[in-house]
Amino acid sequence: MTKAPSSGPGRPKSPQKREAILKAAQQMFLERGFDGTSMDRIATLAGVSKPTVYNHFVDKERLFHAAVEQRCREQLPDDLFAPLPGASLEHDLREIGLRFQALMESPDAIALHRMMLADPRNAERLGPIFWNAGPAHVIAGVEAYLRAAVARGELDIGDVHEAAAQFLTLLKGDSVARMTCGKGFSQRSGAAQVDSVVRMFLRAYRK
Repeated sequence: MTKAPSSGPGRPKSPQKREAILKAAQQMFLERGFDGTSMDRIATLAGVSKPTVYNHFVDKERLFHAAVEQRCREQLPDDLFAPLPGASLEHDLREIGLRFQALMESPDAIALHRMMLADPRNAERLGPIFWNAGPAHVIAGVEAYLRAAVARGELDIGDVHEAAAQFLTLLKGDSVARMTCGKGFSQRSGAAQVDSVVRMFLRAYRK
């Protein structure tokens, strides 16, 4: 996986200003797209100076990466992929599935997908940045959880990375395509879909 771009050098950085910049960037990217968003506008919305934005993030690409990554980690924090003592595989995978599905059906995620699809140049320029900031992080988290379950002897998986990707793909189902087309979320409830995916996944891989 490509290493995330680092933020810029300079004077000590304020966590509060960084948070304000990220929130402003998330709003601007979704409202105006990548090309329609400027560092000047982000600085104004965040209530900071333009040099402060560059002090935290060297350029707009790094800021886009950080904005996507933060949104993803808010919904799917690292500790979500750590097995809870005494919890079953069904419980853990269901929690991961519900949180992942909630992220996929959020207005922000749908707007971001539409932004990426609106202009082919977005996918070319921003695709790798988006992948490393969002999907790659989630796949790595699920992979770590599954690898630990394999080590405990609870699952029998030959290719853990592929299994993690399969799990997340099954969870998405047709929901993202439906919402991107403005058709609303899946006709079945999100919880019912997650339960179905977890059952199918464990039938395939439970030892």
